[in-house]
Amino acid sequence: MTERYVLDLHDVDETHRAVVGGKGAHLGALARIEGINVPGGFCVTTDAFRRIMAESPSVEGLLDKLSRSNPDDREAIGTLSAQIRRTIEEIAVPDDLAEAITRAAARLGEQTACAVRSSATAEDLPTASFAGQQDTYLNVVGPTAVLQHVRRCWASLFTERAVTYRQRNDLDHRLVDMAVVVQRMVFPHASGVLFTADPVTGNRKVATVDAGFGLGEALVSGLVNPDVYKVRNGDVVERTIAAKQRAVHALPDGGTRQVTVDAQRQRQPALTDGQVVRLVQLGRRIEEHFGRPQDIEWCLVDDGFHVVQSRPITTLFPVPETDDQDNHVYVSVGHQQMMTDPMKPLGLSVWKLTAMARMTDAGGRLFVDATRTLSSPASRAGLLDLVGRGDPLTRDALETVLEREDFVPTLPDPDPNAAPGGPRAGGGAPTPIETDPAVVTGLIERSQASIAALRRDIGTKTGPALFDFLWDAFEEHKRVLADPLSMQAIMAGMEATWWLNDKLREWLGEKNAADTLTLSAPGNITSEMGLALLDVADAIRPHTQVVEFLQNADDGFLDELPKLPGGTEVRDAVEAYLDRYGMRCAGEIDITRPRWRERPGTLVPAILDNVRNFEPGAARRRFEQGRQEAWKKEQDVLSRLRALPDGEAKADETKRMIDRVRTFIGYREYPKYNIVSRYFVYKQALLEEADRLVRAQVLADTEDIFYLTFQELQDVVCSQHVDDELIRQRKEAFRTYQALTPPRVLTSDGETVNGAYRRDDVPAGALIGLPVSGGTVEGRARVILDMAHADLEAGDILVTAFTDPSWSPLFVGIAGLVTEVGGLMTHGAVIAREYGLPAVVGVDQATRLIRDGQRIRVHGSDGYVEILS
Repeated sequence: MTERYVLDLHDVDETHRAVVGGKGAHLGALARIEGINVPGGFCVTTDAFRRIMAESPSVEGLLDKLSRSNPDDREAIGTLSAQIRRTIEEIAVPDDLAEAITRAAARLGEQTACAVRSSATAEDLPTASFAGQQDTYLNVVGPTAVLQHVRRCWASLFTERAVTYRQRNDLDHRLVDMAVVVQRMVFPHASGVLFTADPVTGNRKVATVDAGFGLGEALVSGLVNPDVYKVRNGDVVERTIAAKQRAVHALPDGGTRQVTVDAQRQRQPALTDGQVVRLVQLGRRIEEHFGRPQDIEWCLVDDGFHVVQSRPITTLFPVPETDDQDNHVYVSVGHQQMMTDPMKPLGLSVWKLTAMARMTDAGGRLFVDATRTLSSPASRAGLLDLVGRGDPLTRDALETVLEREDFVPTLPDPDPNAAPGGPRAGGGAPTPIETDPAVVTGLIERSQASIAALRRDIGTKTGPALFDFLWDAFEEHKRVLADPLSMQAIMAGMEATWWLNDKLREWLGEKNAADTLTLSAPGNITSEMGLALLDVADAIRPHTQVVEFLQNADDGFLDELPKLPGGTEVRDAVEAYLDRYGMRCAGEIDITRPRWRERPGTLVPAILDNVRNFEPGAARRRFEQGRQEAWKKEQDVLSRLRALPDGEAKADETKRMIDRVRTFIGYREYPKYNIVSRYFVYKQALLEEADRLVRAQVLADTEDIFYLTFQELQDVVCSQHVDDELIRQRKEAFRTYQALTPPRVLTSDGETVNGAYRRDDVPAGALIGLPVSGGTVEGRARVILDMAHADLEAGDILVTAFTDPSWSPLFVGIAGLVTEVGGLMTHGAVIAREYGLPAVVGVDQATRLIRDGQRIRVHGSDGYVEILS
């Protein structure tokens, strides 16, 4: 019977997590690895914990209150968690359970010092470490003391920090059990932590060792700064020896105390280089066993290392899988597409199947392998030039990697006569396409016809036939995107913009002159979308009962509107807007994201802001005002050019470029509109198929298809069978990806590189970014991460992580823009220029460094932000 409650550490491994918790399972597995020395001991199982919990029914009621509490209400959580701990600690341990624990402790030796350590079932997971959430007690002497501290470990499942951590990670308190690990204490000369991958850079080939004197508690508690060693390929490549003024030592009768390290020893290394290298070798063996980088706690006793814990490092960004051992350099797609959030598997696979470039994914994000392009001097220059114009941080990150000796091999260009990789970066002859508005009109008409055909033909397809149809539709999708004329039109607008900025700066000293010259450019579907929502506000504003109703509207508000005076007119205006723009949403490159047509309530805050902040007819006036400003700027520039030497020729060439940019720059936004329009058609068909699978009891929920790739979904439809465990694992992985920050550049070593601005021309304390829309504006910062929660007033400056076209309706009501991600020709920058908003993008950690409500000044021409209050 006692085997239910106590298991020897050498009798458990990873398969026993539910019985001995994460720490116990890992320690048991470690003890089985050849050459790894783990102090002996035993585990008090989760059966013992569950029995203790059953002894106190009052805990159940407290858990109910705890589950309903707000994770941010620290006072309530602190009170409830303290009550639960007190209740558990006061429960009398049944005699047979107490005997099992004390007998196991006695086998270690009546006066043997032990470490008594919590081991929860939700601990040391591959996706969440839960490090430090429960308690550990060191130098516990004697079976009676061990039993007392086991009870404290049980109670520590409900420390305030552990409770809050579980709530923030969406874990039910009742689904987590507590085991306890009891091990012989080791009394080390030195101890510390080994990370088998660099926890700062993510580099899997660089191990980091933190070391100090005495027990590791001094390091874990932050009592001392550790010595830090970095090891690569068996060599110590970097070391920092700290002044280790204090250490934690064991007391003879139990417990620990802080001691002062002798002054002559404080600067002595805790480890020799040879010991560091040997420790890392042990760490690599452990890493290989568990199949992922590890965070390992170790002790050094008589020149021998003891491992007392190993857990996965959960903060590392995953590395794309390859079938070779070569070096690779990956560039983030999300930073180009203004969507750095993780994507669900169906979204990832559909984007890859419909994109023009070959992509790989990791951590729920998409990357392009740029290694081959970077290997050739010619294509490398073209890529760096193009990337640098869009996002200097990505260029700097790539140059940082290229500076690493031999990481990217230099290879000859496959075709010496070929143009450098990537489109030209401007400044030369314009793209060979006539400046003719009919070109854009024809492209849009062809796009609309293709989408109409898609809607018509997909309507009759179900089951396997639907997927056969979609494979063909994806090829048509790519054919439309790859239309050479479409690419020429896009590049014509971009190159004309670059030409105007470069030449007018050279000739007139004008900085970012194209910002004003492109105001209210015709045919921009995204800027039109923002102005059209002003027209919706005009339809709503006269109807006070509708305005009041919308204050608390949900996604079903359209059905309720006809019951109100003027509601039918308002519903028709909103429906017309959704007919044209309802396929859009935040993060729209992920097909699984809810579209405005699916959740129209998302638009209500922006509509109400427009009702409050604007007068009727604002859309027409704003567009005309921008058009007039652009015309005046054109006249001013041309007049000043004509006064220069060779002025007539310069003015004529500039006029041709102004006409060119106004003809084509609006079309820059249309291909994305085409993509998301097609995506919504695909999604509607796939969700209808999912509904059939739910009715057939193949799927539990329609949105479960979001956690399958397109090919996997096709297989499910054909077989009428789904792997429920795979979907569960994918959901869990997606939750962990949400906590990761994707890098601009990622290497196959796992190193994340985000680049830096190399500038010294900004005021001290200013936040540096990329200037994308000229002008200077001062106002209140509104830090908004979800447009559905926007609450803007006239003159506010929007600060957010990134903006895609779905954010454009907010742009009409703000005075300036600051984002963490963006480039010169990304959607937010284009629309900011269209609306004449000073904007700075690529401001690292802007949403953390700028507080909501602070007064800031945005220098859109110079690329920095000042925090004024």
